[in-house]
Amino acid sequence: MLMNHDFTQDRTKYLGGSDIGAILGLSPFKSPLAVWMEKTGKDVKPVDSLPLRFGSFAEEFVANEYAKATGFALRHDESIYIHPAHSYISAHIDRFVHTDGLDQPATKILECKTANPFSRTQWGEVGSDQVPMSYLCQCIWYMAITRITKTDLAVLIGNTDFRIYCIARDRELENLVLEKAHHFWHEYVLKDLPPPAQSPDDCQLLFERSDPAKTLEANPETLALLARLQTLNQQGNACDEEITALKTQIMAQMQDAEVLAHQGQILATWKAPKPSFRLDAKRLEMEERAIYEKYKVASQVSRRFVLKETAQTRNATL
Repeated sequence: MLMNHDFTQDRTKYLGGSDIGAILGLSPFKSPLAVWMEKTGKDVKPVDSLPLRFGSFAEEFVANEYAKATGFALRHDESIYIHPAHSYISAHIDRFVHTDGLDQPATKILECKTANPFSRTQWGEVGSDQVPMSYLCQCIWYMAITRITKTDLAVLIGNTDFRIYCIARDRELENLVLEKAHHFWHEYVLKDLPPPAQSPDDCQLLFERSDPAKTLEANPETLALLARLQTLNQQGNACDEEITALKTQIMAQMQDAEVLAHQGQILATWKAPKPSFRLDAKRLEMEERAIYEKYKVASQVSRRFVLKETAQTRNATL
């Protein structure tokens, strides 16, 4: 097992535990295409949200609750661990668990999570390995790298429900996960070829800029997709998942073309609307105060009724 102590190094060179769920299409936060764009250095916004930031912040609390519940000693090691046979496969472990004391080797991995209370149905019986698949694959990933055979996943659900799940190393699942990672890395990342788009958002990432002069002539397959999409849009109980899948397929075929047509008839367009502009009033006031003062006008506001306290109103309430 190789170990790298520089956690700040270029992450584009590695696939980490948080990537594998996305590669397998199991992550609610990131798609395979987004991982590919990150690893190939394409311009993509980093994934950031309040739940993700809270999860990172709460890691220490969850680890402390686990230590309190189990009595086990924990070690926090910010090193990057590298798979002994695959230099692009890496892990950053939340905590190492020393069931026999810190002077003895780690016997478990601890993965710390927080979860929305509405996701409670995704979690099975406490103590089992029934956790969301993206988390299960992440734990399998870490055990493949460290060769540690057990992982405890501690989760705080909705800030009131603390649970511990136990996951054992599964060689069959491990080999499947590593095989998928190998395919993704060698067929997409190293060849700089994007994986198939899985959503309209993926298409927006992949084909951010369009060619206004480009029109795609629809083939029979595309016509069938459009017909199905129109049918679903007209149904009151349409399946949103199928609609999204159809839009993704059509957008992936259009690529940078703004117009989809058939025999001179426009069937669909995919282009950015005209940009809207607004005046940066704060900047204008700061940099061109004289112009701002000359052209500012008071906005019309509605009348507001406010009851004032007086001696009369106080006496009236006594």
